[in-house]
Amino acid sequence: MEAQADEDKQPAPALGKPSTSSKSEDGTAPSSASEKKNIEKFLDSAFKGSRLSLREIKWICSKATKIFYEEPNIIDIPTPVTVVGDIHGQFHDLLQVFSKGGAAPKTRYVFLGDYVDRGHDSVEVMTLLLCLKVKYPSEVTLLRGNHECREISSHYGFFAECQSKFEEKEGLELYEAFSNVFDYLPLGALLGKKIFAVHAGLSPGIVSLDQIRVMERFGEVGQQNPSLQDLMWSDPTENHKGFFRSDRGNGHLFGEDVVDRFLKENKLSRLVRSHQLCKEGYQETFGGKVLTVWSAPNYCYRMENKASVLIIGESCQYKFSTFEASKENLNKASEIMRKEAEDEGPSSFA
Repeated sequence: MEAQADEDKQPAPALGKPSTSSKSEDGTAPSSASEKKNIEKFLDSAFKGSRLSLREIKWICSKATKIFYEEPNIIDIPTPVTVVGDIHGQFHDLLQVFSKGGAAPKTRYVFLGDYVDRGHDSVEVMTLLLCLKVKYPSEVTLLRGNHECREISSHYGFFAECQSKFEEKEGLELYEAFSNVFDYLPLGALLGKKIFAVHAGLSPGIVSLDQIRVMERFGEVGQQNPSLQDLMWSDPTENHKGFFRSDRGNGHLFGEDVVDRFLKENKLSRLVRSHQLCKEGYQETFGGKVLTVWSAPNYCYRMENKASVLIIGESCQYKFSTFEASKENLNKASEIMRKEAEDEGPSSFA
């Protein structure tokens, strides 16, 4: 959601295939039975919000990264499928997503990115989602959002959260482990061969899906690849035709004519995205040709918005299922308001 930070960007790492060593961290050869037992144990703990150890999280990150590396830039996903928008570290609201949409793998999920920052439980959100990815790699798809990069997540809460929940050195290791996973996340999904799902929007440098399919995506997202950056920053607008630079500082605004050309060129019916707060939890733009799904209710514990998941049927029919903030979210909001009131102190009058 945020404009890009002004601080100097960290250089994008040169990435290749993740390590595929046959040895585990303690030097023993991993077995499929022991790995299955591990992930089931970790997943059970993650659903409870229990914090795993650094070693356990790094193991999950390693397994997930290898899966992401093998996935294409655009993943073909059969329907039916449930699409989830921004989560932003709101763990208990993420649990509501599964209550609303059903449990994986019975329900197939596509998450559109922005898992971290702003909310207070990004570590728990990422741990749960990566456990689900490792357990159900074909039924849980995680795309990259604009917050899944070091430049943004180091300034909007995730880095500080890692440091606060672990000892300083471990916190840095944890942050780097998650950030290394982000470097491999795919860019988009093709749902039922008719709907293109992406975190944010379109780019003046992209006409066809094939251009996205051949992009070099591994590494930090930055201005050295503006078209890729547009996928994670751009927004639709009903006020203009064509493309205009966004006041976010990154990405573009794009009009209905742009959407029409892109859908026609790629034989698509609509674009599905997140990236923008929606008061009612969702928004339909250009007569339903662009659907925005937002899954963080009471965003930042103060916006009082609803949230939704987007349920796409077998024939690509769709409906939004909305939900309100969890009781934990509302309790946290009350704590924040109380603390802010205490910090202000009593008013003084002359």
